[in-house]
Amino acid sequence: MDNDNITHALEMVDLSKFTPNMLYETAKDIMEQLVDFKEIRMMYSCAIKEIRTKFEVLDTEFNSRYQRNPISSITSRLKSNKSILGKLSRKGLDFSIENIENNIHDIAGVRVVCSYVDDIYVLADALISQNDITLIKRKDYITNPKPNGYRSLHLIVSVPVFFAEQTKQMQVEVQIRTIAMDYWASLEHQLKYKKDVPEEADVIERLKNCADTIANLDKEMIDIRNQLALGTDDKTEDDVLFEKMKRLNISFD
Repeated sequence: MDNDNITHALEMVDLSKFTPNMLYETAKDIMEQLVDFKEIRMMYSCAIKEIRTKFEVLDTEFNSRYQRNPISSITSRLKSNKSILGKLSRKGLDFSIENIENNIHDIAGVRVVCSYVDDIYVLADALISQNDITLIKRKDYITNPKPNGYRSLHLIVSVPVFFAEQTKQMQVEVQIRTIAMDYWASLEHQLKYKKDVPEEADVIERLKNCADTIANLDKEMIDIRNQLALGTDDKTEDDVLFEKMKRLNISFD
């Protein structure tokens, strides 16, 4: 929690109603909560590293096996203190570590951007199938887009994080989308915060049409990729083995 939030919280307290001992205990409780909050943020940050590493390993495996990288980029973020406090307030909840852990599931976020739609589901299934990953919630906004046209696959997963004195299950929100979906979402995110937009309904409709166009583009790119791959379907087992050996840089001298 930053200094502005602490100052605001203290200003809301009527200190005249407190005895010196009560003031001490209150200050002590506040400091303990701040220490616990800083520690839980560290834990969420470590959970992000765990999930990022899992996707990086999958990308490396695909490159070795199939000589292509399904992942274009991986980004991550830790929800800001202001956003956490705001979400608790909207839910009518007091500030506590328990309320944070039990009611806010997107503090840690990882976004994976792929080239093709089918890679999204391959990567999601590969992640979920790992024996240390527990799927908490899955929302498929690709099969069922939001009314504004937003498309992405959202997963809330739990991953164990191993610390010096404990192992703790931490939740991470994972968003997986194509390059085209990410491009649309980034622009839509910027535009929706514009104020006093002239003919706003028209802008919303045009954004929706753009999202549909991008979805059709994603489908077309898969069809083109599959068509190009047809010419390699008649390879013999020896051809396949030879290709794998070349990828491993094995000398034939």
